[in-house]
Amino acid sequence: MSDMLTVSKKLGYKVVVMSNEEAIVTGGYAGDLLSDVMGHAQEGEILITIQAHKNSIAVASLLGLSGIIICNSRDVSDDMKLAAKEQGITLFTTSDTQYRASIHLASVLA
Repeated sequence: MSDMLTVSKKLGYKVVVMSNEEAIVTGGYAGDLLSDVMGHAQEGEILITIQAHKNSIAVASLLGLSGIIICNSRDVSDDMKLAAKEQGITLFTTSDTQYRASIHLASVLA
């Protein structure tokens, strides 16, 4: 576990929205099927996905996730950025695949 600001610095990914620097990151969950994410992701985790739309923010908010990493250089829409700000969800982007982002996040949290 670590706070979001520390995780952000260690990840080195582009920060699109930084909401709560003191939020505790407990782990990560990689998935693109949001119904699966809803059934399995845990509060405090960071969602690792390619789903770059505001529905991902809604799921993250509902579950109490600490943030989202959008992979594969996907563009983040303005409505997703706005939703992240409104819901207090930190949002990152990276060119990494979900596999690499998962490994990287795990090493940062180890």
